[in-house]
Amino acid sequence: MPLSGLIAAPHTPFHADGSLNPDIIDAQCEHLLRAGVTGAFVCGTTGEGLSLTSAERRAVTERWVKVARGRLAVIVHVGHAAAAEAKDLAAHAESLGVAAVSAVAPFYHRAADEIGVVHFLRTIADGSPRTPFYFYDIPSTTRVNVNTLNVMKLAGESIPSFAGVKFSNPDLVLLQECLQFQSRKYNVLFGVDEMLLAAWSLGVRGAVGSTYNYLAPLYHTMLKSPPDEAQKLQFASVRIVRLLEKFGGLAAGKAMMKLVGIDCGPLRTPLKIVDSEALKSELVKAGLWDSVSHAP
Repeated sequence: MPLSGLIAAPHTPFHADGSLNPDIIDAQCEHLLRAGVTGAFVCGTTGEGLSLTSAERRAVTERWVKVARGRLAVIVHVGHAAAAEAKDLAAHAESLGVAAVSAVAPFYHRAADEIGVVHFLRTIADGSPRTPFYFYDIPSTTRVNVNTLNVMKLAGESIPSFAGVKFSNPDLVLLQECLQFQSRKYNVLFGVDEMLLAAWSLGVRGAVGSTYNYLAPLYHTMLKSPPDEAQKLQFASVRIVRLLEKFGGLAAGKAMMKLVGIDCGPLRTPLKIVDSEALKSELVKAGLWDSVSHAP
């Protein structure tokens, strides 16, 4: 079945010394379940996946599968600069019975065109032939600007397990083309939280995002509200995201987790930790704090 609903991209928790702290994943999982989230996209951008060793990524995946117990769909990002390493991560994820695997385009030595991107992705997907595979399109981070629709066309022809795209791209025209491709044959998961309302109106029915870790109730209400109220809630999301960007994006997101009662620890270098109380003060001052979903 296609993945649907709000899928959180959880932070990877670390001890103060920077080592992995998988015990926190239990609390993260329960928090997401209470918030009505349908899945967890682990070891992606928010999860600092590319700052983890492969052994750490396997450990994070194993813990999420163990604690989710089928209550959340676990999607694993296995992208890596080395296709063989990503293929091994995909095989490991499949052995655990995850809902899907996903990978970004090659981002250091870049492919010349969409054909090269799909060749790279096919090598990875060969490691998990029985598990749905998603192309993770996030040009703002990878700096790889390809035509996502062309990638879908080529991947559909050459990757038997190809299931769709995690579309972290603000191009809403391209989004529509991807949604409607081959009569909506493929699943398109939207990845720009502050544009979710627009994407939903275009037919998106699944979304992956970092702010679903602490704003899921806001989005649930937004998607059920009449247009005027929904627009207000979406704009509250925009204001919160802008404030997080001011404090440092991903680092601010981890500070938010501490504020809602789940301390995921520091970040991997070169990212720096954000003062969570200073962030809360700004949210309160802006009248946005009440929009945040708190853990008990």
